[in-house]
Amino acid sequence: MSASGGTKAIVAALAANLAIAVAKFVAFLFSGSSSMLAESVHSLADSGNQGLLLLGGKKAQREATPQHPFGYGRERYIYAFLVSIVLFSVGGMFAIYEGYEKIKHPHPIDAWWWPVGVLVFAIIAESFSFRTAIVESNQTRGKLTWTQFVRRAKAPELPVVLLEDFGALVGLILALGGVGLALGTGDGVWDGIGTLCIGVLLIVIAIVLAAETKSLLLGESAGVEDVEKIHASVVDGDTVTRVIHMRTLHLGPEELLVAAKIAVRAEESAAEVAEAINAAETRIREAVPIARVIYLEPDIYDEAAAQAGVNPAKAPGGAESADSSGSGDASGSGDSASDQSGGAPSGSGH
Repeated sequence: MSASGGTKAIVAALAANLAIAVAKFVAFLFSGSSSMLAESVHSLADSGNQGLLLLGGKKAQREATPQHPFGYGRERYIYAFLVSIVLFSVGGMFAIYEGYEKIKHPHPIDAWWWPVGVLVFAIIAESFSFRTAIVESNQTRGKLTWTQFVRRAKAPELPVVLLEDFGALVGLILALGGVGLALGTGDGVWDGIGTLCIGVLLIVIAIVLAAETKSLLLGESAGVEDVEKIHASVVDGDTVTRVIHMRTLHLGPEELLVAAKIAVRAEESAAEVAEAINAAETRIREAVPIARVIYLEPDIYDEAAAQAGVNPAKAPGGAESADSSGSGDASGSGDSASDQSGGAPSGSGH
């Protein structure tokens, strides 16, 4: 896992959650608080989630194989999706069940100093973990708001840890409130209500994580800034005159596929076109280092035909239309000029 995967944040969260889970469970044994039981299961689930993220990062480093020619970068998305399932089922549903049972069969909290003391300790520990996640995220967040960062981040680990730590802090406050009200009123129902609120919170966070990770699993394009850099890098104004249409796809958080149909001058020889494509690939990788797989397909752009709508695929923005020229599609799976001429093959990953 690269540095942008937030390994430091994951390890910090794992250490904090393991310590907190043990402390919460001990507090539950002495006090009988359902909020403490729900929170101990929550912390245990979070610990398992951090383990899944680390495992996904490890598996994603495997080399490409003939069966998986683009590598295993998306393993990180799969394991992040599993995190949302664990958070929903183990954390959220268990807390709702435990809260319902406590509301239905309330009982007073014994040895109140145990849950209160552990909750205060847990809030402090989670705050340090949350701070680490914020510091790590700020290194890649740039000018994005936190909502934009969670929605646009291609590496899933940091958004997952951020949402987990945020949910943990809010859950601890809810647990402390439930325990406090139960102690103040002598009515154990409040402890159950606090537990129920924790369950709802975890389910909401799990749904957000699942939705964002699903988008990554389906395949997301490069960010707007990277697309603009790639577009500017392709055109040299000499042999390559424009980008007819282009597609980008994240094969993993740090691996980008670029497929484009580019316009070249009709009078250029095959060798000159191959050289121009190789040069364009070099410029793309310099501008966007994660663009490791590149397919560039040359074509002759016909301005008059494009304006007349005879061949929309050759017009800028005509990527949605079928290409009637018979020269291949935008995927680059056809014949790249550099492949045919003996140059460096597009998409070689070098």
